[in-house]
Amino acid sequence: MSIEGRPDAERSIATIHAALAAGVTLIDTADAYHLHAGEVGHNEELIARALRSYGGDTSEVLVATKGGHLRPGDGSWTQDGRPEYLKAAAKASAKRLGVEAIGLYQFHRPDPKVPYAESVGAIRDLLDEGVIQLAGISNASVEQIDQANQVLGGRLVSVQNQFSPAHRSSLVELEHCANLGIAFLPWRPLGGILNAAALGDRHEPFATIAANHGVSPQQIALAWELSLAPIVIPIPGASRPESIQDSAQAANLVLSPDELALLSQAH
Repeated sequence: MSIEGRPDAERSIATIHAALAAGVTLIDTADAYHLHAGEVGHNEELIARALRSYGGDTSEVLVATKGGHLRPGDGSWTQDGRPEYLKAAAKASAKRLGVEAIGLYQFHRPDPKVPYAESVGAIRDLLDEGVIQLAGISNASVEQIDQANQVLGGRLVSVQNQFSPAHRSSLVELEHCANLGIAFLPWRPLGGILNAAALGDRHEPFATIAANHGVSPQQIALAWELSLAPIVIPIPGASRPESIQDSAQAANLVLSPDELALLSQAH
């Protein structure tokens, strides 16, 4: 809702309200979710506005944001894992979200110029200082998951890696998180902005099983991901109320063992 193809603010807020009405209790964002230079935190501010204007109860909603990945505004992405930067970024995110402490803060992407333990050490300090309530990491390997958990004193609660029917290389990290009891949050669980609509065309078994159930291939993909382990929490993007309402229904979709096996073998 804040990067390429962004809808107007009214539709974005309507989409967030639709997610809340559908029972969604985790909203994921990042300070880098914006298009242009000078609008860092665009999506964080949008979410804060939507939560303030929602008529229902939002006390159980967890807002997760991230820091350490930057978008200068020229279409490129860079990293900054310096502890001093991450601490300042987290405090700025908390201000934009309008909270005293961020529900879940995640180190967005490793910075090759900064030792990983130093970056995660900043997240640990933010946790100790009460700036954040929960700590997570993103785009991490098995080794980095273990290192982060050690630095955090066993308090790592989430890992957010790319995972979808088309991108399964993070299955090893998913399984590692399952063994540790750490939440695994697949980003781009439907393949991303450009590919989500064509998921059924690209992956025929998902379309076939969707037709059998009378639902969308996107619902099938999310239901399959949820079945992989109890710790999996997909975070599908949406820019229309109809999209998030459809995605939310995947939580109640039951697939047979044979269907799940077919989907796990499909590429």
